Amino acid sequence: MSIKSLIINPGSTSTKIGIFEDETLLFDETLRHSTEEIAQFGSIIEQKDFRKNIILDFLKSKDFDVATLDVCVGRGGMLKPIPGGTYAVNDALVKDLEIGVSGQHASNLGGILAKEIADSIGKPSFIVDPVVVDELADVARISGVPELPRISIFHALNQKAVAKRYAAECGKKYEDLNLIVIHMGGGVSVGAHIGGKVVDVFNALDGDGAFSPERAGGAPSGALIKLCFSGKYTEKEVYKKFVGNGGLNALVGTNDMREVEKLVDEGDEKAKVARDAFIYQVSKDIGAMATVLKGKIDQIIMTGGIAYDKVVTDALKENVGWMAPVTVYPGEDELLALAQGALRVLNGEEAAKEYK
Repeated sequence: MSIKSLIINPGSTSTKIGIFEDETLLFDETLRHSTEEIAQFGSIIEQKDFRKNIILDFLKSKDFDVATLDVCVGRGGMLKPIPGGTYAVNDALVKDLEIGVSGQHASNLGGILAKEIADSIGKPSFIVDPVVVDELADVARISGVPELPRISIFHALNQKAVAKRYAAECGKKYEDLNLIVIHMGGGVSVGAHIGGKVVDVFNALDGDGAFSPERAGGAPSGALIKLCFSGKYTEKEVYKKFVGNGGLNALVGTNDMREVEKLVDEGDEKAKVARDAFIYQVSKDIGAMATVLKGKIDQIIMTGGIAYDKVVTDALKENVGWMAPVTVYPGEDELLALAQGALRVLNGEEAAKEYK
């Protein structure tokens, strides 16, 4: 018997939804919200009913009966650090999403909306592999400043989805493979997967590792300290330099690698240097994770939007292909990854985890 699911992925100015029958997408839609609509709410949680009604109205316009659903799945938000997996949405999880225990983000609404809609029809609700998935080895948490431990914030949903996809395609268990997975999108994360866990990863939001289209990655700490105390910038302005306006945005003036490639083709030397530096830094990150795996690497997997860029992926292959074979899965299908997480539980392949 097939399983029909509603997938909800809220963003800052949109709510992406999809209806799946098993792993087959029946239809999807990006429900966009204007700045004026969002501005009327004082907090993200206050947007809940607004977004819920838009979702239900859209489904009604498609003549889709919500009562036919078997499960609702939301994008996991800024929860406490937790191991990867599919989590049943319980009261404790909803409470931490509402208060933003690790920060306020639109994705916090995913689990809440999924639970409310699922509860109304007596069906289960889940979240899958939120960005706060933390499976770091103890040694990976240590920095040279005790007050500043390394933390795990990365593209857990897509990293784990492509890792499991690769395992299935080669007839092996994810838990039996040593993998390096590189997600390249607005942010970049490079993770070492051992025994089904991401035991080390570069903080993809505001920490370390390669710069990305929108984020600065690791920067010289001494110079950063001087910048912070120069009196030229507020804390918010400095943070924006690193998250949002950093990386390719700062170096080239665009966060779109396709535009960078166009500039390179037109002879723009600054764009070429930035593109090549991006490849260089990601390669270094892959090399770092190779040492975590002690050189025993079954596969290197590249994913995310920039993985569509053959110039970038070919250059990365040339730099790191001697370590292990390379597989490229361009893009990221978050809706499908969320549906697959629920299916694994409902089909008995894994147990739903409890958030405490």
